[in-house]
Amino acid sequence: MLIFDIKRYAINDGPGIRITIFMKGCPLSCVWCHNPEGISCRKQKLYTKKKCIGCRMCVEACPQQALTLTPEGIVTDGARCTLCGTCAEVCPALATEISGTEYSAEALMKEIEKETVFMDRSEGGVTFCGGEPLLHSEPLLDLLRRCGKLGIHRAVDTTLFARPEIVRDVMDNCELLLVDLKQMDSAKHAKYCGVPNELILSNLRMVAEAGHDFYLRIPLIEGVNADEENITRSAAFLASLPWKRRIVNLLLYHDIGKSKHEKLGTIYNPFQYAFAIPSDKTVERCRKIFAEYGIETMIGG
Repeated sequence: MLIFDIKRYAINDGPGIRITIFMKGCPLSCVWCHNPEGISCRKQKLYTKKKCIGCRMCVEACPQQALTLTPEGIVTDGARCTLCGTCAEVCPALATEISGTEYSAEALMKEIEKETVFMDRSEGGVTFCGGEPLLHSEPLLDLLRRCGKLGIHRAVDTTLFARPEIVRDVMDNCELLLVDLKQMDSAKHAKYCGVPNELILSNLRMVAEAGHDFYLRIPLIEGVNADEENITRSAAFLASLPWKRRIVNLLLYHDIGKSKHEKLGTIYNPFQYAFAIPSDKTVERCRKIFAEYGIETMIGG
């Protein structure tokens, strides 16, 4: 499977100190995505122009002669490039990266097992993230079962945009789900995330009714979902679930994904939707609405 990052000593992806495995590929295409390199299921090249020192080592090393040094930096001929990674290997300034490395289950388990001493001391574990890990259900389930046999706490960070039977299988093989609730209106969800939300909401209700533990996060974005109507609908929906935790983490919007799009050569927010960091007043209004429905809120996490 293709992995685009492995984050060690993670403290925001579930309880304790964790290792987070980022799987490549996602059925959603949220316009604010802070990991846009996780959307495509294929390898991708990232290039940071300001790091490039113009040494031409990548140009000379490329076996396909796909690179040219120009006044605007290194230009890649996509028709020639095979994403072999030679350019990234020889770049002394780390201006070029390849997003997506093939790992076997055995290789990933070795990486996970290296971190068990920190997991044990902090009651942490492993979190499978993305992209969307449920897009790779068979290898994901294999890894979850392997971790389960070793007594490693397992969390899955998911959009829940998957067939219910996949969600059930994953739920039965992990201790915790991390779920984002992005927008209650299905048409707006499709507008901003590329897919409607009925399946997501249905799966979230199924998870709650099964009594499975989950963290609920809302990426709070002014102009997208921080309005009173959407927050009220979100609070009402969550209050209707048989959900013991009843805590919502509000993740305030940031534009870190913009620089990653520049590296990928893609466009951040291509339709120029108007959205921004929510004001303190907006955040407090949202927290008050959730409180009225008996739901606690936390900023971040």
